[in-house]
Amino acid sequence: GTPNVSTAMAVREQHGHDESMHVCAPPDAVVWPHSVGQVQELAALCYRCRVPMVPFGTGTGLEGGVNAVQGGVCFDLSHMDAIMELSLEDFSVSVEPGVTRKALNSYLRGTGLWFPVGTVGTGKQTGVVWGGVVALGCWGC
Repeated sequence: GTPNVSTAMAVREQHGHDESMHVCAPPDAVVWPHSVGQVQELAALCYRCRVPMVPFGTGTGLEGGVNAVQGGVCFDLSHMDAIMELSLEDFSVSVEPGVTRKALNSYLRGTGLWFPVGTVGTGKQTGVVWGGVVALGCWGC
């Protein structure tokens, strides 16, 4: 619906660049899905209509991966920030792509576990989300 979609230029420009040196390349629209099902429906629609999809976490990347160089729809995954499952036995956790390291460590407080990678990040880098970490195969700081 309307509160989860924007074509406003300011919003598009915010989502059309990251911390890299690349010039802003805004998407045609920004959507904020709240569930895996919504992401699946939006992806299917983009695929059928041959519209590029660009995922967005917090814009802290250094590679230009959020730049919509061919336009398309930006999927801002920041509202998908749930911690789904924690297994203390095998030291694993399932999270949605919008979960930050800080939020995960707050959740883990009291369990004896924590995720130390990325603790040296400052500024915007402290807001790095797991979706970006997985997408880039790195921490990104």
